[in-house]
Amino acid sequence: MMVRFPFRFFALLAAFAGLATGSAQAQTKTVTKDKAKPVVTTVYIVRHAEKDSTSDAADPTLSALGQARAQALRQTLEKRHPAALFTTDTKRTRATLEPLASALKLEPQVYDARRGRDLADRVLKEYAGKSVVVVGHSNTILSLIDDFGAIPPVEEIGENEYEYLFTVRTAEGMQPIVETRGYGAERKVKTKVKTKTAMVTPASAPAPAPAPTPAPAPAPAPQN
Repeated sequence: MMVRFPFRFFALLAAFAGLATGSAQAQTKTVTKDKAKPVVTTVYIVRHAEKDSTSDAADPTLSALGQARAQALRQTLEKRHPAALFTTDTKRTRATLEPLASALKLEPQVYDARRGRDLADRVLKEYAGKSVVVVGHSNTILSLIDDFGAIPPVEEIGENEYEYLFTVRTAEGMQPIVETRGYGAERKVKTKVKTKTAMVTPASAPAPAPAPTPAPAPAPAPQN
């Protein structure tokens, strides 16, 4: 004997099935949202381009070679669409940024090279998820990389080394990564990527006694 179910029964089944499908989709969206990519902030850090040794020794301008490198910086970073440009208050750093600033129609913002941590905090707060460009000096940009939480990939920058382009990428909950490359017509630097890692002491080895904390050294004034 065939049992016939009323139409309402099938309508209710369809309604429950729809609710179940909607709930599953909502859960899927929630999981996808939870696994969203972190907000990465990118900071391009360079030394000013070659300076003119025949100009004012206290605040020199760029040489012809430096002007060419400034154009190379524009060609390299214009397509990255940085949201902000930062420079120290010197002719050589301003001139290094000028072609890029003109192309992007951005006004460079002046920062104090002796207060790199303040700049890092500002960038991470105001430009999170974006990219910025910072121009500094041979004796300040490595400490600036450290201020952003990354390990400087080189120990020092020589007097005649202008081709370094450091790219620091940082995001909340992730170790900062710094990439080193060269730019401009004369570049000898090879591309390298370095991640800041924590040192782990083996469980079997006794922990070393903490060393006394030295007094913080004053930040260097921009020189080269």
